[in-house]
Amino acid sequence: MQRFRGRIMVSNPYFPLAVLFVAALGFGLAPLGLAWLWARLISPAKPNAIKNAIYECGLESRGDAWVQFRSAYYLYAIIFLIFDVEAVFLLPFAVAFTGLGVGACVAMLVFVLLLAEGLAWAWAKGVLTWDMPVVRQVELVDQSVGKGK
Repeated sequence: MQRFRGRIMVSNPYFPLAVLFVAALGFGLAPLGLAWLWARLISPAKPNAIKNAIYECGLESRGDAWVQFRSAYYLYAIIFLIFDVEAVFLLPFAVAFTGLGVGACVAMLVFVLLLAEGLAWAWAKGVLTWDMPVVRQVELVDQSVGKGK
């Protein structure tokens, strides 16, 4: 990784890093460029009503596509990811348990206790309960009472 300055070679410590950066950029942009080139050269650009129609068994959209979700669903997903990552960290520990020292066992114990604390917190806050909010239950009761009259 030398550069010529006249007859004397001068090394630059950042040259390998620049080469790797250009290679990473090339690996990321080359497929995009090739896909764009393929689309321009090969695929015909003749849009019409049949080509723009919904494919086979698709349904026509009605109304707004925006749907509001309860924020509790995101908490379920985050808690699932936390305990999924816990399994990823516990498996290598369990495989190498006999060859590890006391420090590794204490570190894993602290890790598991912190996760247990998080689970206890989520349980105490009621995050793990899967039920409808009280407002929605009241709306359903009001609707059913109105139909009975």
